[in-house]
Amino acid sequence: MRKLNDLFKRYYTKELDNTDKSVYDLFKWEKRDVKLMDYKTNEVLLDMKDLEFPSHYSQNAVDIIASKYFRKRGVNNELGYENSMKMVVHRMVNFWAESLADEGLIETEKEKSIFYDEMVFGLLNQMYAPNSPQWFNTGLKLSYGISGGQNDLFYYDINKKKVLKSKDTYTRTQASACFILSIEDKLLGSHSISEQYTTETKLFKGGSGTGTNFSNLRANGEKLSGGGVSSGLMSFLKGFDRNAGAIKSGGTTRRAAKMVCLDIDHPEIEDFITWKAEEEDKVRALAKMGYDAGMDGEAYETVSGQNSNNSLRISDEFMQKVIDLDKNPDAKITLKGRVDSSVDRDVYVRDLWEKFNSAACKAADPAPQFTDTFNAWHTCPKGEDGDLYAKHNMLNSTNPCGEYAFLDDTSCNLASLNLYRFYNPDTNEFDIDGFKHMIGLNQLLLEASIHWGQFPTEDIARKTHLFRTTGLGIANIASLLMAMGIPYDSEESRAISASLVGLITGESYAVSALMAEKVSPFEKYELN
Repeated sequence: MRKLNDLFKRYYTKELDNTDKSVYDLFKWEKRDVKLMDYKTNEVLLDMKDLEFPSHYSQNAVDIIASKYFRKRGVNNELGYENSMKMVVHRMVNFWAESLADEGLIETEKEKSIFYDEMVFGLLNQMYAPNSPQWFNTGLKLSYGISGGQNDLFYYDINKKKVLKSKDTYTRTQASACFILSIEDKLLGSHSISEQYTTETKLFKGGSGTGTNFSNLRANGEKLSGGGVSSGLMSFLKGFDRNAGAIKSGGTTRRAAKMVCLDIDHPEIEDFITWKAEEEDKVRALAKMGYDAGMDGEAYETVSGQNSNNSLRISDEFMQKVIDLDKNPDAKITLKGRVDSSVDRDVYVRDLWEKFNSAACKAADPAPQFTDTFNAWHTCPKGEDGDLYAKHNMLNSTNPCGEYAFLDDTSCNLASLNLYRFYNPDTNEFDIDGFKHMIGLNQLLLEASIHWGQFPTEDIARKTHLFRTTGLGIANIASLLMAMGIPYDSEESRAISASLVGLITGESYAVSALMAEKVSPFEKYELN
């Protein structure tokens, strides 16, 4: 019978007798320079010399890694910064190995050595990559003693069975790229509008992204308990958008990642649908006036709505009315106030549908997310409290890119497998065994990042521990198909793609079961 220990085998490396050699000696290394310029202003953005990389790395890869992921200060060497890919790889892989040993998934020094060597090889050979926050944050304290400040981050202590505040920023890691936050219709307190600013700021600072369904917020004109009326959902969305634009992800030039979802029956849904498209019209008008309409130019800095991916949460009922428009062209939907029915009104389905399609065509946003379909596939519909399909236990939003759909106030850390690296063009063969081997090890690294992870709120720390969601995806499917000489738009390409993704899914589930056998399933497994 297969056991978790079976994953710790040498597939790409071998045990070395010569202690002067290591897995890093399996690659040829060379020194590279990185100089990045803003060619509009001739400003030097980055100038680093004699950086050590494997010789097979493209200059583009070197530029990206050095500019985005090398730690620039606080490193305990003579330079004060990371100057070798060896350093970056070691601090991440070593952290994962130590975390797995602490959790009990790695039992022996031999298993730790195998895991370390195989994962170092895979990362240096570009066979997989963890998500950006891992590169930014993971292993900084363990490898360099960099602790950072106390930034109100939290983790779940397994022994004490409660959430505790992290003592610093980097002893643990903010390794998750994907967060889904809940928000309530209140200005202050837990899950409030003001806390949303703080939580999003923590996430963007660490290189993570966030998604939220904002449908709980009352619409423009709804009455307030203290008198007067609400300024409305859109006023707050514009504020959140400005906040995201001001904070660069991970402290680098990478833009903050943000998903904004809104239910189809919200009273401000029409303004939400047309928001980006109308802002794009302003950009075009400003460009005609001579303003810079580049991505970070004056025109885009002037308008709102540019820092998020927007999605409509659409019900089956609404879509059925769309399908039946030929039979019932005057079909309507009721937009409902969140707390005040005086703003309720009926609108034509055809008008909403046309606005949606027109806006998406002009600005590529908003996108559709089909709420009922999402929740029909929900794997944990009882959540943590057993309240089946309660609003707080439904799938209400996704992460910014849409691939993580789970409960509110949870997180998921991701890794991607580079399919092309498992393909041999000389023999036209795909290394299935090596692929499965790397799937298993990647699931272990993702689990390690939860065990020694930390999170921006107490709820996210608790629920991430309770459910332990991870994500493993693919990269370079197009390159693989091109190298194989298979047209993208063909039955063969779809069959190959489906088979490889299916293999990731099945092997990941199998490895999950092996981990559960060793250290128990996630705490809310039985309930769901």
